[in-house]
Amino acid sequence: MGKIIALDYGKKRTGIAVTDELQIIASGLTTVDTKQLFPFLIKYFNENKVDEIVIGLPKRLNNEATHNTQPVLDLKKKLEKHFSNYKVFLVDERFTSKMAFQTMVDSGIKKKQRQNKALVDEISATIILQSYMQSKGNAFNFS
Repeated sequence: MGKIIALDYGKKRTGIAVTDELQIIASGLTTVDTKQLFPFLIKYFNENKVDEIVIGLPKRLNNEATHNTQPVLDLKKKLEKHFSNYKVFLVDERFTSKMAFQTMVDSGIKKKQRQNKALVDEISATIILQSYMQSKGNAFNFS
């Protein structure tokens, strides 16, 4: 079984999270400059067994598209074209940035570190991945 990789795509930065090979635990991996996303993914896929790619899909509360919805849909098509042997899925990413910030607060991360947008993007990617895993029934549910 390979890993699942999740992307919190943005015009400037993309947060990235991955699972372990058993697809049980989601962990933040890094944040990359979006212009370097494809070179990063090519290298990562060459070094790791990956089964699926998950991308956070931005939506408004009323389920309408945001300014970043179309770029994410375009990214999905580009990923499917360039990495045709991987399944690509979209996951609703509403509230992930707020959840990421709250996670940072709850974890005791200092205010200055919470202003690090790259860290927020990486944590958001992890939340997107956890959401996807829960929808598949892969993640542990302790509630």
